[in-house]
Amino acid sequence: MESTYISGILKQFKYYKTIGDRTFEQLNFEDMNYQPNEASNSISVIVKHMVGNMLSRWTNFLTEDGEKPWREREQEFEASYTSKDELIAAWEKGWQCVFEAITPLGDSDMDRIVYIRNEGHTVAEAIFRQLGHYPYHIGQIAYVGKLMKGDAWESLSIPKGNSASYNATKFNKPKGRKHFTDEV
Repeated sequence: MESTYISGILKQFKYYKTIGDRTFEQLNFEDMNYQPNEASNSISVIVKHMVGNMLSRWTNFLTEDGEKPWREREQEFEASYTSKDELIAAWEKGWQCVFEAITPLGDSDMDRIVYIRNEGHTVAEAIFRQLGHYPYHIGQIAYVGKLMKGDAWESLSIPKGNSASYNATKFNKPKGRKHFTDEV
């Protein structure tokens, strides 16, 4: 039997991945490397950091510490992608690792203990930790993308000025059990 918790968790992660995907579709590689100042990260660097985190946290998720000895976190903040295709391939590899680790989990796994830097977390806590971390960075990615595109930006959610019509459409449908990402 499929776990409703795991199903909902996967839908949330897939939704956030889609926000990143839809941002990347609107940008060229130069846009992805825009850095407003020395203290800020470009989209390219944010992706590199996220991928490093994903591979470290989710590889052998249940049996190894989430901070792998092979992870070079400081290097994640140095731009190194040479093309948009390379960046997207890394992004996809990171997400594949996330989904492959979460998909086989069941409700009974949620209370198991996993470690991140020797600190014990229940599986649920470790998942929620990443459900906070990844959207934080994806929000940064989308915001920089919107800055880069200006008026040419295609909204990733309800466009400004369309809330009333969006809500009217939603409230004209019968009530039902749905996940907000089902129609995304």
